Amino acid sequence: MDSRAGESFSRSSRLTLAGEFKQVFQNNFRVSDDCFTLLVGKQQSLNTRIGFAVAKKQIKRAVDRNHLKRLIRESFRRHQSEMPNLDIVVMVRFNILQLNNSQIFTRLDKHWRKVIKKCENF
Repeated sequence: MDSRAGESFSRSSRLTLAGEFKQVFQNNFRVSDDCFTLLVGKQQSLNTRIGFAVAKKQIKRAVDRNHLKRLIRESFRRHQSEMPNLDIVVMVRFNILQLNNSQIFTRLDKHWRKVIKKCENF
């Protein structure tokens, strides 16, 4: 059986509107390191949602930006069921290009755990 059963990344799992991003940017807590900044805000919908703010200024090539978004999306999909109802905006810095895929997943796993722990106090 597929290990992805029951876990998906549907449109309802995404931040799509400018107002949704604005809400997270205004009312949030941060989890960050030298490669990632996660802005986390409470929300009222039924699922945890994620959005990306991957700037051309930080990651020049579109192929790199898209690759990073796929990796982040996959990591999020794996941890989505553990998280409370949140809106999360993920931003990256150019240092991330020095990491390989497994290092990126390891850092993201650490960040998801921090988000879950911080939500108990938010």
